[in-house]
Amino acid sequence: QVQLVESGGGLVQAGGSLRLSCAASGSISRINTMGWYRQAPGKQRELVATITNGGRANYADSVKGRFTISRDSAGNTVYLQMNSLKPEDTAVYYCNAAVLRTTWPPLNRDYWGRGTQVTVSS
Repeated sequence: QVQLVESGGGLVQAGGSLRLSCAASGSISRINTMGWYRQAPGKQRELVATITNGGRANYADSVKGRFTISRDSAGNTVYLQMNSLKPEDTAVYYCNAAVLRTTWPPLNRDYWGRGTQVTVSS
């Protein structure tokens, strides 16, 4: 019902910036919270940032003050502005959307994009 496509990943030097974008299509009216997660080689996927329909943002401690999550007015695109990048930020970044089910029970289901690679060199 919802498709997520990430873009904006790439190679950047430490201290540089990147902006990731995630475009949602399908049943976008039922999307609630959206967010970004990342997974580095040999590590589990971890939360980076989330943003609710009301615009409340939540960040992992490791990125607070450096990353900013935002969402367009239509609610179908979420962004992650990444500043002061560090080599430890290197990972595959995944877009996530919590989508309200169309059938009973009225619970959210998580949808995921395929990911975009972010590599930060020292």
